[in-house]
Amino acid sequence: MNPSAVTAPTGSGGGGRLSFSRSSQDTLQIAFTGGWKITESLPSLSDVQRELESGSPVRSISFDTTGLTAWDSAYLTFLLQIIEESTQKQIQVSQDGLPEGVRRLLDLATAVPERKGAAKQEKHTPFMERLGTTSVRLWNSNLEVFEFLGETTVAFLKLLVGRARFRPRDLWVTIQECGLEALPIVSLISALVGLIFAFVGAIQLKMFGAQIYVASLVGIAMTRIMGAVMTGIIMAGRTGASFAAQIGTMQANEEIDALKTLGISPMEFLVLPRMLSLMLMMPLLGLYSDFMGILGGMLIGVTVLDLNPMDYYNKTIEAVTLTHIWVGLFHSAVFGVIVSLAGCLRGMQCERSAAAVGNATTSAVVTSIVSIVVATSIITVVCQILDI
Repeated sequence: MNPSAVTAPTGSGGGGRLSFSRSSQDTLQIAFTGGWKITESLPSLSDVQRELESGSPVRSISFDTTGLTAWDSAYLTFLLQIIEESTQKQIQVSQDGLPEGVRRLLDLATAVPERKGAAKQEKHTPFMERLGTTSVRLWNSNLEVFEFLGETTVAFLKLLVGRARFRPRDLWVTIQECGLEALPIVSLISALVGLIFAFVGAIQLKMFGAQIYVASLVGIAMTRIMGAVMTGIIMAGRTGASFAAQIGTMQANEEIDALKTLGISPMEFLVLPRMLSLMLMMPLLGLYSDFMGILGGMLIGVTVLDLNPMDYYNKTIEAVTLTHIWVGLFHSAVFGVIVSLAGCLRGMQCERSAAAVGNATTSAVVTSIVSIVVATSIITVVCQILDI
């Protein structure tokens, strides 16, 4: 076979270059020189396409890589494009002139073709179908919630008659995590909330010369609702998320299935201690939050508004009654149940993957906070109706 004249190289700069020669009328040889790396300036497939369309028809393609100095995935991608183009034009491609590593990677890339229909295709779903699917999903979710609440009630009743099975040590450890270890963050947030209330109230009351009533504003707001709400939100992000992550991880590791196999109820062994811990500690944390909020408001009243500390104290005692405190304690107890149930529920619903554990944790926090806001609204309306 007589070789034809070599065409002028394509491409520019210090990157890879192409040249073509014909060893016979129907065989095209493609020579690669220079470095074919993704960071270099490389020729395009259109150069090969022009060569295939010019001159006599090409029936086979071979490669010459004696001048190839370096290559990476860019070179493999270019070769795959040539092979795909040749397959469409029914041109035979010989890989004998390629480096051994390149041939192995090409064989690996072309060994398993993409299954037809494997690629995800966007499908337009009719509105009614989406509405129906969402409704069914919501109904099933509500059934799971009611089932969980029923199992929790049964476990609590077993506790009252002394038949619930869980380790007392787990209860004390959870109480420590929910109570003592939560004091620093509750102290900081509650003091700042009281401080903000005092500032906001002072702006309005100062116009009437009634700065002393800042003590009443901060005291009633913190003891009646804000202390409990802020504590509930803090515990939702701190403890509720922890419950969901712990139980979700156990679900992913099939530890809950192991408990069921041993005849141990996960509701009694896992959910009950956590629910009792928050039910016991949330009212105490709520009282502590009230105190820190009043202290933060007092700090502003004394330092910024130039109020006498004893006058501020006396006005707070006069404004804050036992009714306000009991309403705040009721809020705290309800929030404790909500946060513990939401965290444990999302943990029990968790699927067996690391991503599912993260989703369960996020869902637990969102569910807790939304439920706290809804419960606060309901309790406030009921208290208003009952004139409490």
